Amino acid sequence: MGYNIRVLISCRDRKGLISAISSFMAMHDGNILSADQYVSPGDPGTFFMRLEIEGAGFGLSREEFDGAFAPLARRHGMSWSVSYTDTPRRMAVLVSRQDHCLIDLLWRWDAGELDAEIPLVISNHEDLAYRVEGHGIPFHHRPITPETRAVQEAGMLELLREHRIDLVVLARYMQVLSPKLVNAYRDRLINIHHSFLPAFVGADPYRRAHERGVKVIGATAHYVTEDLDAGPIIYQDVAHVTHRDTVDDLVRLGREVERRVLARAVRWHLEDRVLVDGDRTVVF
Repeated sequence: MGYNIRVLISCRDRKGLISAISSFMAMHDGNILSADQYVSPGDPGTFFMRLEIEGAGFGLSREEFDGAFAPLARRHGMSWSVSYTDTPRRMAVLVSRQDHCLIDLLWRWDAGELDAEIPLVISNHEDLAYRVEGHGIPFHHRPITPETRAVQEAGMLELLREHRIDLVVLARYMQVLSPKLVNAYRDRLINIHHSFLPAFVGADPYRRAHERGVKVIGATAHYVTEDLDAGPIIYQDVAHVTHRDTVDDLVRLGREVERRVLARAVRWHLEDRVLVDGDRTVVF
C-alpha cells in the first residue's frame, strides 16, 4: 500500500530554512508533493511549514526518519512532527444528548471522508448509545454529577489512554473539562459551539438571538484551552437569516452550520493542516 509522509515544522524565522529543509529531503531522494509555508508578523516572525513527501522511493525508513531529521531541527530550533498517511489517527468522540454533530461525524467516517479510527464514543447520557453501537463502535456511559465529576473524568482519561487516542472531539459535549484532561490533549481537543458567544451565553441562545433580530448565525470550531470557548480557532462559518425566520429556523440553520464547521475542522486536523500559533492557528 502506498503512503505519503507529512511533516509539520515551526520555528523562529531565519534565512535559509526552506533551502535547508528541501536539501534534506532531496539528499534522501524525497519527492516533495506539496509544500506550504507562512511567516507570522514579528521581528523575527515564526516560520510555519507543512510538507507532504511521497513515501515510495524515500531513502529513510520510519524508524530512521526521526534520528536523521533531529540534527537539522536542533540546529534551527524547530518544533516538528511527522506522520504517515497509512497510519490513521485514533479519534474519540465525546457527546451529550444533542446528536447532530455526532451523527454527521459518524456518517462522514463511514463514508470514508474522515481518515481516522474511532475506537470509542463517551457520553454523560445514555440516549445515543444505539446510534453509536449501530456503527459497531463501543459506547461508554460516564454520568457526571458535581459529586462524581472528578472520578468519572479520571476514568475517561484512563479510557482515552488505554485506547491510545490521538484526537478528542467534543461533538456538543455539554460539560466543562478539567485542566488535567485539557493539558493531556493540548492542541488535540476540538470543540464546536455557536458563534453567538459571548453575546448570548447560557440557556436558549437562539430564542434570545431571534428576539434581538440577528442577521447571521454561525459556528466556531476551536482547540480547547482552560479559557472556556476561547481556544485557537480552526474554522468558522455563518448562515444568513431574515426577519421571516422563526426560532426553530435559527436552531435548524445553526445545527447545519455546526455540523459543517466541526467536520471540516476535524478533517483538517486529521490531514495535518493545522499548526497552533499562540492564540491563533495557521491552516494550510
